[in-house]
Amino acid sequence: MERQRSEYERQINSLNLTIKEQMTTILRLESTITSLKATLTNKQDVEEQLRSKHEHNQQLDAAKQELQQELEEASKHILGVEDNHVKAKSTALDLLKALKQAEDEAEMYHHENDTLKQYVIDLKSRIAVYIPVKDDVIDKKLAEYINNYPDRQKLKIMFMRETEGVYQFGTKRVSVKVDKDKINIRVGGGYLSLDEFLDQYTPAELEKLERKDPLRRFNEKVAVQKTIVGKERVETSPIRNGRKSPKKQRI
Repeated sequence: MERQRSEYERQINSLNLTIKEQMTTILRLESTITSLKATLTNKQDVEEQLRSKHEHNQQLDAAKQELQQELEEASKHILGVEDNHVKAKSTALDLLKALKQAEDEAEMYHHENDTLKQYVIDLKSRIAVYIPVKDDVIDKKLAEYINNYPDRQKLKIMFMRETEGVYQFGTKRVSVKVDKDKINIRVGGGYLSLDEFLDQYTPAELEKLERKDPLRRFNEKVAVQKTIVGKERVETSPIRNGRKSPKKQRI
């Protein structure tokens, strides 16, 4: 694609140079036309002098014939110049059309390149970070939410599954259920949606997590999502009570 773009740029530069040469030729031809028109004016002046000076009829007749011959040659030359001028304008128009087409194609390749870059970015953003436990509907729904979170860098604390519907979130042990395709978390005597729960409890859990040293965090099995450009770490899915899941979870 880069070679094609370079080739198009080379063709565009060549076309621009050709257009400049054609424009120079047009200017030169227009100058010639102006000169020939001046010659015609001089001829008319000579004819006027012939009419006003009868004593020089013979000499003026000879000059008139000579001028008439020059006029015929000049007329033929003017016709040829005008024909070349029309052809030059037509060639310039074709070159401009070719230039516009080359510019449009170059712009199309740039747009396709930008589209492919964005597609790669979108694919990278959809790499799974949480693999659910098989046959666990709640865990699958929770994994779907985490893997499609719009800004995963803000979701620093990952849920740790203990049993079906029971998770450890930071220092909190929570009960999770799915009601009409929506994830709800029990808090006190009621339920909060997952978005409401994260907005309310994530800042406090992050603050607690920052006060703990890495060794205590590891022993308490608090999973923290770490975003590192160009690198991913794969761990065994965190499950409490000494049991390990056959699945793996990306964090």
